[in-house]
Amino acid sequence: MKAAFVTTNLQGGGAEKAVLALARGLARRGHEAHVILLEDVMQHPAAEEARVHALTKPGVRSGKGWFGKRASALALRRLIRRLGDGHPFDLVVSTLPYCDEVVALSGIEPVWFRVANTLSVEIELLGRNSRSRAGRRHARYRRLYGASNVIAVSDGVARDLTQTLGLTSANVVRIYNPIDREELGGLAARPEPRLPKEPYLIHAGRFAPQKRHDLLLEALRRSGLSHRLVLLVPPSAALERLIAASGVADRVTIAGFQPNPYPWIARAELLVLCSDHEGMPNVLAEALACGTRVVSTDCPSGPRELLRDSLARFLVPCGDAQALATAMRDALAAPRPLPPAVLEEFQPERVFAQYEALPRMRRGT
Repeated sequence: MKAAFVTTNLQGGGAEKAVLALARGLARRGHEAHVILLEDVMQHPAAEEARVHALTKPGVRSGKGWFGKRASALALRRLIRRLGDGHPFDLVVSTLPYCDEVVALSGIEPVWFRVANTLSVEIELLGRNSRSRAGRRHARYRRLYGASNVIAVSDGVARDLTQTLGLTSANVVRIYNPIDREELGGLAARPEPRLPKEPYLIHAGRFAPQKRHDLLLEALRRSGLSHRLVLLVPPSAALERLIAASGVADRVTIAGFQPNPYPWIARAELLVLCSDHEGMPNVLAEALACGTRVVSTDCPSGPRELLRDSLARFLVPCGDAQALATAMRDALAAPRPLPPAVLEEFQPERVFAQYEALPRMRRGT
């Protein structure tokens, strides 16, 4: 099979990291895998097994306006045509909405759009300030995905697309992201001299309203815990101001983006996810694979699919700092968890077999 994974860039983020894992995994299974970036901006190291291409020069951003999207679409169409000369692509997977728009404008085939977030929550949040903006965003997503082939990264995302957004004509297939527990264990065992000497909690996620760093800091203050909080996020003036005003600044470390976050996650006493919405939070699944305690908001979607049975008690309502603080204390009093059975569905062999089947499942085949 010849496959291309298209995304905006390889800046830090779970979606981008998953794109690399998918391309690398298919290449290891003997397929020809390409990663195509709309802009040559990278924090994640490129996959050695996959061929990486970019539409811009290193460090140059693509235009995000009307003209920029169409210029990128034209460049993408030309690149796909050149790379497919003599042997067309069997599978093209696009990730993230802006990239999906460019791919749709390019007219390339055969395309699957990989949706990694609960889009209805995004629309709802827009609607709190502007009903017209929310309506335009909903209309854009209906045009993009309404009659398309779509990969949903969780059951929650699949339901959101078909039920909440009403995209009943879309061809939606749920495929989790791959988690190679053996490889992850090897990465987690690597020495990391910058780890705190004292017990610490960890949060990994970009500084954005969705991730609720404000809620995390307030929960830490209310918890009364003496643990250090490590944030795997690049420093920014806005984040530093938020920490300074939190009342717990003396116990917070901004560790920056980490290409290998697993030593940090595996040796933490607790990982906290406090987002208002997700698609399938890879970091939560990876923490469970590492045997790290976890606490999460019961946000749409993903955490409830992972934290089942006895782990479900560590799900808390979104936006509730006191409930999050209580769950953090309770989780620290519990033993480290064994990897839950649901992680079997994230096994690379199962995930890649599902991707290999996509050309036969495409609408119109």
